[in-house]
Amino acid sequence: MRYAIGVEYDGHAFHGWQRLSRHGETGAPSVQEALEDALSKIASHPVTTVCSGRTDAGVHAQCQVVHFDSDAPRAPRAWVLGTTTLLPPQVGVLWCQPVADGFNARFDARARHYRYRILNRQVRPALHRQYLSWELRPLDADAMHRAAQALLGEQDFSAFRTVQCQAKHPRRDLQRIRVRRDGDEVIVEVQANAFLHHMVRNIVGSLLEVGAGAQPEAWIGELLAGRDRNLAGPTAPAAGLVFLGPLYPPEWNLPAAVTLR
Repeated sequence: MRYAIGVEYDGHAFHGWQRLSRHGETGAPSVQEALEDALSKIASHPVTTVCSGRTDAGVHAQCQVVHFDSDAPRAPRAWVLGTTTLLPPQVGVLWCQPVADGFNARFDARARHYRYRILNRQVRPALHRQYLSWELRPLDADAMHRAAQALLGEQDFSAFRTVQCQAKHPRRDLQRIRVRRDGDEVIVEVQANAFLHHMVRNIVGSLLEVGAGAQPEAWIGELLAGRDRNLAGPTAPAAGLVFLGPLYPPEWNLPAAVTLR
């Protein structure tokens, strides 16, 4: 039987989602490794997981969606509570439900969305610092928002792609991007069909240059057209980024938080 589960995690203690060690090899801790180890103990057999989208080292997830297969006679409640009990405190299973055998957490997702939070004040954060980046320079969030609209639509995002990216091509459909201020925070929310490696953090790094007045609003569109990563802004820190989750068509009957409306 195939199951889908929702997982939240604090990425600060992990080297990203992807398992880096197998068969006794040593490697940095990953969320996938912790989750598969816990699920395997509940199932009493080895369990392999597939996620909706990998996250980098230090990046958090509000609702990562994962599928796995098991014929162990376990109720969804047992998968949720039992697995969470065996997980590190930075990881928890939010929900579990049986799905059709053809469901694929990665390939059936139609969109993914992220939120990036920037504390914009003169004093660095002491509280919640693992969930925020910090920018000392005063930022114009409205200018950042206007500049970001040049990224909408299906585009070649080579200018915002890390050299380590293994994607077959750089084209992605960016469906929505919003920049707003909430008190001392500047918040960037972005949704696309999929993302390249470091794409969100590279976009934010360039938008920061616009917000601080170091570059004009038109610069973002120029970077996109130029397709040269070397000309764009620096990669923003991982700490401010949260993967809010993927979005699936309604026919999969998944929880509302991960279903397209």
